[in-house]
Amino acid sequence: MSTAGAARFCLSGLALLLIASAAKAEQALVFTVDDLLRVEDLSEPVFAPDSERIVYVVEGLGEGDSRQSDLWTVRWEGGDPQALTATPGHSEWSPRFSADGSFLAYLSDAAEDETTQLWVRRDSEEPRQASHLPGGVSDYTLSPDGASAIVVAEVGAHIGSSEDPAPPIVVTRFLFKEDGRDWIDDRRQQLFRIDLASGEAVQITSGDHDNAFPRWSPDGRWIAFVSRRCADPDRHYCSDVYVMPAQIGEPRRISPSENGDADPDFEAGGPRWSSDSRRLVWVEAGEERLTWYTPLQLVTADIETGAVARPGRIDRWFYYPQWSADGSHILSLVEQDRDTWLASIDPASGTIDYLTSGLRFAYDFAVAPNGRIAVLDGGSDAPTELRTIEAESRVLSPQNAWVTSRALGETRDVSFMSGDVEVHGMIVLPPGHEEGQRHPLIVRLHGGPVYQFSHEFMADWQVYAANGYAVLAVNPRGSSGRGQAFAQAQMARWGTVDVEDISAGITHAIELGIADPEAIGVGGWSYGGILTNYMIASDPRIRAGASGAGMANFLAGYGTDQYARDYEFELGTPWDNAESWLALSYPFFRPETITAPTLYLCAARDTNVPCIGSEQMYQMLRSRDVPTTLVIYPEENHGLTVPSYIRDRMQRQLDWYDRYLRGE
Repeated sequence: MSTAGAARFCLSGLALLLIASAAKAEQALVFTVDDLLRVEDLSEPVFAPDSERIVYVVEGLGEGDSRQSDLWTVRWEGGDPQALTATPGHSEWSPRFSADGSFLAYLSDAAEDETTQLWVRRDSEEPRQASHLPGGVSDYTLSPDGASAIVVAEVGAHIGSSEDPAPPIVVTRFLFKEDGRDWIDDRRQQLFRIDLASGEAVQITSGDHDNAFPRWSPDGRWIAFVSRRCADPDRHYCSDVYVMPAQIGEPRRISPSENGDADPDFEAGGPRWSSDSRRLVWVEAGEERLTWYTPLQLVTADIETGAVARPGRIDRWFYYPQWSADGSHILSLVEQDRDTWLASIDPASGTIDYLTSGLRFAYDFAVAPNGRIAVLDGGSDAPTELRTIEAESRVLSPQNAWVTSRALGETRDVSFMSGDVEVHGMIVLPPGHEEGQRHPLIVRLHGGPVYQFSHEFMADWQVYAANGYAVLAVNPRGSSGRGQAFAQAQMARWGTVDVEDISAGITHAIELGIADPEAIGVGGWSYGGILTNYMIASDPRIRAGASGAGMANFLAGYGTDQYARDYEFELGTPWDNAESWLALSYPFFRPETITAPTLYLCAARDTNVPCIGSEQMYQMLRSRDVPTTLVIYPEENHGLTVPSYIRDRMQRQLDWYDRYLRGE
């Protein structure tokens, strides 16, 4: 071989090695199951009183097989953010500054008895535990002078009990279980006043009702809070906003509605004071018989005159409202079709101006004393980040920057007709997708049912896409984001119009030339698991399912979960309306319609959607020799928190689809 030929051979060999190396590197950059656990969650931003610093919460992998949250701080002008806490084995959250900025308060599980307590951190001192209440605290508010705090803590026979064996649990309430709280006997959530110097605690509310969301007025005169004080609070959405003198006096009801005002069950935030301590703002639900099918709306009240107003009424859901720094406007998250934006609402005219826009999902925000605003939001291709609200928005948080190094699947919006109804959703394509290329399709089904898929970063979708699947996410009738009528179309009709819309979405994905019609899988968690059962019983094109925390036999489910009140509003009682309950339970009572191999997953301590729902479907499919597997995650509640379990759930679902959609 000539020298030139040898050189060409060497160069060709080198080129092949470089190509192979580049291909291997590109393959290594796809989003993996392990990457799912690397994504950090950001929440609860709060400005310091000087308006120059922001503290926020970062939750990610912790010590051992756990997740952990820490407090981070960043300056408004930018620079290197810093971790304020780094406590292996313990978490910190709910940060709030004292009015003078001399200390930062927060909640932490670092107490010796592992309960959640209130802690105080001063720059020159070690963090100090400020509360020592049996059973711990769940929320708090600081006095403007920084001397005291009002905290929420449970009281009852079993709180702080160390008896061995534990005494029997005696239940007399209509609602007797709640996910994360387990069995509920005589326990009630009461307010306590804590002296931050001595730790002395004085209970300031009592009675056979629960209290939540304490908020101290900026002038120090009042404490606002939410309480359920109707005749039978377990059977009704009857939360109301109250104010009481800070020196402790008789609470006075402020909200006039008979429906749920700032109801903790709707997770939309409690009442917030204006800077002049004259007005409150919160969200109220619609008629209780419509439960979560009506949009949450804004309410304001003048505590001196009692005047109540309802500004900015539109057919959309509002979340976490608070006053602007100068009290001239209300800031709130407003849910749109597949997006949630931060808005400014004029309380006088009701005019709504959006401060964020586009394909974005806003999760939380903070307002500084000087009027600055920071928002936590993200998009389909980027996890949540902390950004400034200004003419040229800037990203302040460094977390999750590594995601930009991954080859992500492209997210496209889709719209299609289901009968005479237009339905919206999204589809994620595998990295490297070429037009005309068909892929096995995984249809993800959201929880709720009144919820929606938005333009937010969905790590599990990216794992599926990286493994060659197209992912279809449909917001069927029953979803939020498009108003009351669209949500209410599915009320008491589970597994009907929503199934029609999902099936129409599958047809659309096939017609687009994206989905392989012979390789279609479905899956979801919570109502997504319930809807999975409906889908495998309704659409014969489905070849595999993965139902997480689902239910099908609702007759047998009554009394086993925490939704008896909601079921009775929506469906009536099973003994009075047995036909309706049976109709909604058709996946269990029409087993001959199910042929798709289906994986069932549940959490052992879940009282939101207990394992019995998955157990019954597993047993039924086993009896009929349809391939199935039941996976139970020990000691976990409705939302999994143990990293190895989260990874296991992702990998098991992926393997299940690989087996039954690809034959692997």
